[in-house]
Amino acid sequence: MARFPPMRVLVMGGNRYIGLHLVRDLARRGHTVTVMNSHEVALPDGVRRLHGDRRVPGTIAEVLGPHRDEFDVVFDNTAYDVADVAPMVELFAGRVEQFVFTSSVAVYRRSFVQPVTEEGRRHDPHDEDRRKAYGVGKVRTEDLLLGEHARTGFPASVVRVVHTLGPMSPLVTRDPIFFERLVQQRPIFVPGDGFPFVHMIHVADAAAFLASMAGNGAVIGEAYNCGGTELTSIEGSIRLMARAAGVEPKIVHVPLTTARRLGFPLVHWGEALVGGAIFSVDKALRDLDWRPAFGVEAGYRDSFEWWSGGGRELYEYDFSRDDEVLAAVGRP
Repeated sequence: MARFPPMRVLVMGGNRYIGLHLVRDLARRGHTVTVMNSHEVALPDGVRRLHGDRRVPGTIAEVLGPHRDEFDVVFDNTAYDVADVAPMVELFAGRVEQFVFTSSVAVYRRSFVQPVTEEGRRHDPHDEDRRKAYGVGKVRTEDLLLGEHARTGFPASVVRVVHTLGPMSPLVTRDPIFFERLVQQRPIFVPGDGFPFVHMIHVADAAAFLASMAGNGAVIGEAYNCGGTELTSIEGSIRLMARAAGVEPKIVHVPLTTARRLGFPLVHWGEALVGGAIFSVDKALRDLDWRPAFGVEAGYRDSFEWWSGGGRELYEYDFSRDDEVLAAVGRP
């Protein structure tokens, strides 16, 4: 699997979802892996864990300072704004060969032209609209890192991840709540006609994408969209999840005006209300030794297998607003 020599890698986070998949992938490729996080989880043999909560001021310097010269590559999966990543730049400038930041396609503004490439317009870093806070924070972090690369040669790369699917979601609102509704034969509320596209990637493919960057000098100073090579719609996603679960979905279409008036999301894809988006991954396919292993349907089968094999019990499911939605659409 490894196309580059084994390296000494630090993963910030690494205890759930993309980060944990990344740690496992890096270990399989023969890299020496260290994680820093605040919650313990079972890790592959040989992976070292450093305990620390980066949200506490001074923790990064205290925990990682004694190890600052022990890493070739840093994967930062848990930074959301400048205050998160600035101490990392200070600590590792001139000491690491690569610094890979996990960003998000939430950095992009809406585009009339699809697919969106890495040169697409991003949010204004000074935008104070709270609805855009996540994406704007990622924009500011990208600007710091790529600005440091331009100014000092800091070896930063940026990976903008699309929606994810697959095992171990930290959010019940992704695959788990849909699987629970399906197996209970509860209604699944879809704003409008459900036609907007959603661009997704299986979590293991996102991890492999990141792992493939270790040792690849061509990616330094660059930003990449990280997404699958298949697309489906919101209703398509639900029907593929239902196929994986072996049931027929009870889809209830909610008029867009009604969905907006309710004041809470019916599905976790914002595209349901504002229209779909597609992100080009041509640049990644050109520069990385990577191809997604999962299509959308296979990805949902994998996710359901994990969920039904024990993952189901890890979540709490809230259906308390179902009657409100049914009343809003005139359904008993």
